[in-house]
Amino acid sequence: MSLAVEAYVGKKYAIYLPKAIVKALGIREGCKVLLRVSGGILVLEVVRDPVELALSGRKFASISPGQIEAISLEEQAKYVEGSP
Repeated sequence: MSLAVEAYVGKKYAIYLPKAIVKALGIREGCKVLLRVSGGILVLEVVRDPVELALSGRKFASISPGQIEAISLEEQAKYVEGSP
């Protein structure tokens, strides 16, 4: 998707995002964003919360409780074997 909207720089260099941009990116008050300058272009990226992504993001893998337990026991065994 491509979207271009003019915005103005306000007091203390604040940039207020137009509603169309906010809706397109799914930004809410309190969201973190990453600002990057690349060749005279300002790039704004939304930094998604990992917990929010885990709960609402697209699922691409699954693991059973039994598999979680097996991995946990393997990792605990590594820790116990490696301790002094």
